[in-house]
Formats: sequence, C-alpha cells, structure tokens
Amino acid sequence: MLFSVLDIIGTIAFAISGTLTAIEKRFDIFGIAIIAAVTAIGGGTLRDMLIGNTPVMWLQHLEYLYIVIATIIVTIFFRKSLNKLRKSLLLFDTIGIGIFTLIGIQKGLLIGLHPIVCVLLGTVTACFGGVIRDTLCNDVPIIFKKEIYATACIIGGGIFFLTQYWGLTQNSVYLATIISIITIRLFAVRLHWSLPVVKL
Repeated sequence: MLFSVLDIIGTIAFAISGTLTAIEKRFDIFGIAIIAAVTAIGGGTLRDMLIGNTPVMWLQHLEYLYIVIATIIVTIFFRKSLNKLRKSLLLFDTIGIGIFTLIGIQKGLLIGLHPIVCVLLGTVTACFGGVIRDTLCNDVPIIFKKEIYATACIIGGGIFFLTQYWGLTQNSVYLATIISIITIRLFAVRLHWSLPVVKL
C-alpha cells in the first residue's frame, strides 16, 4: 500500500517539476504537457526497457497518464502561488528522485538483480526523466553537472540495503531511503556541496 502511494506521489512531484520548468521556459500548452510527461514517466520508461518489462508501465496502466494530466492542470491553475515558493521546483524534483530511486531498486529486486545493479536501476529511474526534460529545454542536465544529484540516489540506494540488512521493517527501509536522498540533496544545494571537476 505504501509503495503504491509513494509511486503516485513521485509521479505527481515530477509532473509538477516538469510543468514548472516548461512554464519558466514559456512553452505553449502542448510543450508543457510533453515536458511534464517525460519528466514524470521518462525514467520509468527507460528502466522498463532496460529490464525487458514491456509494454512499459504507463502503456499498461493509464492511470499514470491521468495523474500527469490532472497534475498539469492543477499546477497551471496554481502556478502563481507555486512561483512564490522560490524553492518549489527544487523541492518537487528532490521528492521525485527520492521516491523513484526506491521504486527502481524494488523493480530490480523483483527480478533478482544484484544489489549494485538495483541501485543503478534506481538511479536511472530517478534521474533520466530529468535528463530528458533538461535536454528538451536546451539545458545541461543536472546529473552531468558537479551538483550532488545522482550521487544522492546512489547513497540512498546503499542505505536501502544497509537498513534492510539491519532488519528494519519494510516501511522503515522505504522511508529511510527516501528521507536520506531528500536530505542529502537539499543539504548539498544549501551548503554548495559538489563533486570535483576535472580541468584541462
């Protein structure tokens, strides 16, 4: 039950992130819909293709599309209120990567993949919707900058398996994973943490 709720929350969070990004770029309604959709379901689509889970999830479960469409409408309607929250785009994007990392890890575990591969699959699920979004918006994807982004997902994946090893309940493992990713990402932005850059 918690897993399903988190999946919906993650989809909504990324759809809001994509919608706000497209509005900032002054895209038309169609452009907003495309950016919101690829942000919300792009990472999961790539994940499903990698593990051979086809047709991909949103083709089998149309509720994902309904959630994205409803989120776009609500976000556009309340865009001025959301715009006042200067950190809103960062917040929704961060919530999305936390939840989708967990979902990607679980998808890998269900088909018996190695824990390291599961963490990588979680990172793909969390980050590549944003990669597609940023690419279509003509921005350098955050994952390729020196910001702590994908690294937070990888650390969160490690925490998932560590807390599981400690024998925590399933819900506690889920929450620990998501909260750790969100916390690391927000602190990284706040304190300007970054990975080293190779210079010529």
